[in-house]
Amino acid sequence: MKYLRLPDNETHILPFYLAMEEYATRILCPDDIFFMWQVNPTVIFGRNQVIQNEVNLDYCNANGIEYYRRKSGGGCVFADMNNIMFSYITRSDNVTTTFERYTGTVVDMLKKLGLNASDNSRNDIMIDGLKVSGNAFYHIPGFSIVHGTMLFDTDMHHMSNAITPSQHKLQSKGVKSVPSRITTLSQHLSMDITQFKAFVRDTMCDGEVMLNDSDIDNIHAIEQQYLKPEFIMGKNPRCNMSHTRHIDGVGQITVECELVHNIIHNMNISGDFFLLGDIDKSIISVLNESPYTRASVENALKHIEVADIIMNLTNKQFIDLLIN
Repeated sequence: MKYLRLPDNETHILPFYLAMEEYATRILCPDDIFFMWQVNPTVIFGRNQVIQNEVNLDYCNANGIEYYRRKSGGGCVFADMNNIMFSYITRSDNVTTTFERYTGTVVDMLKKLGLNASDNSRNDIMIDGLKVSGNAFYHIPGFSIVHGTMLFDTDMHHMSNAITPSQHKLQSKGVKSVPSRITTLSQHLSMDITQFKAFVRDTMCDGEVMLNDSDIDNIHAIEQQYLKPEFIMGKNPRCNMSHTRHIDGVGQITVECELVHNIIHNMNISGDFFLLGDIDKSIISVLNESPYTRASVENALKHIEVADIIMNLTNKQFIDLLIN
């Protein structure tokens, strides 16, 4: 695996590194690509999450905490200069094998430090049963990108106040708050963050790819799409029907729509699930203007496997949620 290196040590805003992931797919050598990055205090939330439900906007604005949407699914996370972000890019379209290969590599690296590390069945990496890393996944045609956190010594006060997970989500995990289920590497290691980053690179990579000034310009061009207000704020459709459920192996999912004379309009699907396909084209556009009945929804989806769009979600689970 090759390490993707910037030509300087400048700290960029978070969307730059998301754009860097996209750009890396265009210069990818036969080996996998990996890089680490850090940002000033920032909340990053998933492609299909509703910002008002996940981010304490008043707190973030008052404390100079930035917030951006990413293109991958999954939940909301807080990052700062004491939280290392990992990015992994590979030539693969298989979400299961990609996640297993990536999380397995990270777990093995942590074990070499003498840590009791493991991964769970979804997207977290644990130390002594507490979360130290959460990861998300998305496709670019022909490639898979996994990115996530590695909590080293993160500001827990900011994390607790900037992120506002629903009580339903916390209860489904059997915890009372965000800090109660996480740990940081600084509680388990004697090395500092610079030494840890060097260890990660030496252990996980066997060479590097250096970007140049032209590459940086191209990354900035891609970055602009992440900075558009309509992308950051997302959809806020009119709705008079909203159903939310936590589904094991899927995550929390909310389906909202406006029902006019029992016809589905303005549907939106949000949550911290993993997105494998185009949810707008494959599900929402198919169901918009359909009668709000189980038979009509089943018929509209008869040629669609919902699990190919939303990871692990069966057609029956989705229809049960929608029709409730």
